[in-house]
Amino acid sequence: MPEHSFTHLLAVLVALLVTAKLLGVLSQRLGQPAVVGELIAGVILGKSLVGLLDPSDPVIHAFAELGVLVLLFEIGLHTDLKSLVKVGSEALTVALVGVALPFAFGYGAATLLGLSPIPAIVCGAALTATSIGISARTLTDLGKLDTPEGQIVLGAAVLDDIVGLVILSVVGTLVGGAALSVGAVTLTTAIAIGFVLAAVVLGNILVPPLFRGIAKIEASGVLGVAGLAFAFLLALLASSAGSATIIGAFSAGLILHNTPQRSAIEKSTTQLGHFFVPIFFASVGAAVELGTLLDLQVMGVGLALIAVGVIGKFAAGYGPFWFKGRKSLIGIAMIPRGEVGLIFAQMGLTTGALTSDLYSAVAMTVLATTFITPPLLAWNVRSPATPPSINRPGEGGIDDLVAGAATDEFPRSDATKP
Repeated sequence: MPEHSFTHLLAVLVALLVTAKLLGVLSQRLGQPAVVGELIAGVILGKSLVGLLDPSDPVIHAFAELGVLVLLFEIGLHTDLKSLVKVGSEALTVALVGVALPFAFGYGAATLLGLSPIPAIVCGAALTATSIGISARTLTDLGKLDTPEGQIVLGAAVLDDIVGLVILSVVGTLVGGAALSVGAVTLTTAIAIGFVLAAVVLGNILVPPLFRGIAKIEASGVLGVAGLAFAFLLALLASSAGSATIIGAFSAGLILHNTPQRSAIEKSTTQLGHFFVPIFFASVGAAVELGTLLDLQVMGVGLALIAVGVIGKFAAGYGPFWFKGRKSLIGIAMIPRGEVGLIFAQMGLTTGALTSDLYSAVAMTVLATTFITPPLLAWNVRSPATPPSINRPGEGGIDDLVAGAATDEFPRSDATKP
């Protein structure tokens, strides 16, 4: 890498990390999750305003992808698999309703606005998958990840990603002009689900003895490095198997959750996360092109997709009618599309299924749903009807990874109180 490129990268990282941290803390002081500040930092530094942060830069993109993996690994470490199993039927219902309704609504709205079938399908597909990174990060920031509602959202978001992989495969085949194959769709589904099951089952047998042996090595940082290497390995294996890297990283965390070495692994992962995770969220914000809001056609399509996207996911929270908890919290937490929706939009643009204007409309939808979710969740959590959080802030791990975990000097915002 040329020297001037490296110095430019240093300048970008300094501006990004400082701005994201300051705005994250400010957001918390205003009663909002820290992730809101990090997203706004990206908008400010992106090409719409300052022009310093380019999310398509290969190095920044790689750092952002690492941030997603670290975040999902940390979330997996924090998640008790038994808790997910307990809400399995609720999570499955939320996931399936949260895929079917937005896809149908999105396709219908796009068709009514005059789009041809293939672009309409891409628009509908972009609304299907929930961003597990945005939802889990915000719920953690608000102290709600360990509640039954939080576990339902987490399980549903993981299932959403698996279903999203299948839809992405199908849509990719359609826009490529090839005929759909039932066998290919079935294989994609089997790989995505089978990887998670195989990783968890085999991992719980093989990994604990391995990490007991690693723990006997008396060297600083060995457990943390081994944990991260394991997460990255499963992410690599997941990608090689045709699944998503984030599914692999999350599975690695689930496997290590019950090991005695979890605390040491969490400590090391948290320190790395303070660097990489804000880069991911700022990159999402930097993808916003404020100038597209001036185009009436883009605005019309975007607003229509935002409306049906929000309604479809919010309604999914009420899918498990037998659940007695706060369904509105679940529905709101399912709204953000984040990086998953942007992948669909990018695929549509690359294959020619979407024009640049339609791409901007879909991107605007994805980013709008991402931006509105944290403050909506904060408002919902402040409502007296929300049950008390069972999180214990200040213990480190995922609670510390969100910018501004509670300390004696800087207590948490009232947004975490019911």
